[in-house]
Parts: sequence; C-alpha cells; structure tokens
Amino acid sequence: MSHRISLNGKATSTRLVVGGNRGIGIALVEAQLGRPGVSTVIATHRPTADTASLLELKRRHGKKLILQELDVTSDSSLKAFGSFLAQQPFGIDLAIHAAGLLHDDDIAPEKSLAHCKASHLMRLFEVNSIGPLMVAGALIPTQKRNHRFTFAALSAMVGSIGDNRLGGWYGYRASKTALNQFIRTMANECRLKHPRAAIVAIHPGTTDTDLSRPFQKNVDPEKLYSPMTTANRLLGVLEGVEESHSGQFLNWNGSTIPW
Repeated sequence: MSHRISLNGKATSTRLVVGGNRGIGIALVEAQLGRPGVSTVIATHRPTADTASLLELKRRHGKKLILQELDVTSDSSLKAFGSFLAQQPFGIDLAIHAAGLLHDDDIAPEKSLAHCKASHLMRLFEVNSIGPLMVAGALIPTQKRNHRFTFAALSAMVGSIGDNRLGGWYGYRASKTALNQFIRTMANECRLKHPRAAIVAIHPGTTDTDLSRPFQKNVDPEKLYSPMTTANRLLGVLEGVEESHSGQFLNWNGSTIPW
C-alpha cells in the first residue's frame, strides 16, 4: 500500500476501523497505531458501546487516534459519518469493517431450520450484511476518483457456499454470504468510478474473542488465535492488496476462498 509524502517528508497513511472498540476491531486499531507510516487511525464505536479500551489508547496516542460514534443502522448517523469522512484532507487509505454479530442475549446460531426466527435473521442481516454496505456507501463517495484505497469487510469462511458441508448456522452463514455478494457488486461499480480502489472481503480465522468464545470447544488450540495475532496477519494481507484483488474473498493467509 502506498503512502502519501507529507510536508515534513514523512510517509503518512490514514486508516479507518469500523467497530473498533472490541475484539478484532480494537486489536486492529492498536496494531495500526504502532505501524510505521500510519499517521492517523479513526476508530468508530456505537453510541452505547463500552469505550474504556479505546479511551486508554487515546490517552497513550493522543491526536493520532480519532474516536467517532457511528450507528450503522441509523441513516442520520451514517449521513453525519459521511460528512466527517469528507473532511479528512487526504482521504482514507485503508478502511476495515470489523463489526459483526453471531450471537447476543436473544440470538444464537441455529442448529436446524426449526430454530430459525425471522426477527433474528433480519437482525443478523442488518448488522453483518447491510451495515458494511451502508458504511461503504458513506465512505466511497468521499474519496477522490484516482485515490488509492482499500475497503475490507470481515467476512467468514462459513459464508462460503462452496465450503458449506455441515449446514446449520443459517442466519450467520447467509448474512456473510450476502456480504460477499455486496463486496463483489461494489467492486464491479468501483472499477469505473474509483479505478484505483480495492474492495475485498476477508476471513480473519478463528480468533479468541467474545464472538467466538461460546463455540471454541472443538477448536484446535493451535488454530485459535489471539486478537493481536489476527490483526497483524490481516494487516499483512490488506497492506499488500492491489486493484487487481478487488472483488475477491480472501483468507487470512492471502489465499482466495471459493464463493
């Protein structure tokens, strides 16, 4: 990934992490704050989210970290976010949508068709599919036509239709599959409107976060990674993404995953 040269002769890069207050998201924020060439990291969080860890990073890194409220389900919040992004003088070089939902107090992965509830399915699609699409819709129009940038959304291997051999997890699977289709469709549009952009989905691997913790029983300990390990691996892939990768579904190791 190229960096701008600022007036003081140093390389600069502005990064964005959506859902930057927990799990993989906050690990991505912290990892990029320590990365050479990164001048600014913007981290979003829901208005009601616990931001204690982000505030500690803000205390340590000062102006380098910008905290921004964002509710991806609110049209007014998305509009305000787009206005905020338009004010960034050099554009966004790497945007990562890290927010997602697998379970909460009401929702759990469905083991069979009998467990599917319309309200739960709609909530999963709202967060995992429509949310990233709306964020991209707020971000991409604010970037200049020839600006080189990458928009990446955290998808999941279980969203691959070709890899689905076990069934179950109807809502989460389908919401990530829908996300992948959104990514591919946006990539096709951006080839004309933003020819230097790369729009990708990426599977982070099984990571030890609140999202995966209830389902780690059968995970090989050697294949369960810390959030910081995952963050650094993802950045290693995403910082090497070029325009030719746009529209792809990538794995954490840089390989491609079947749709």
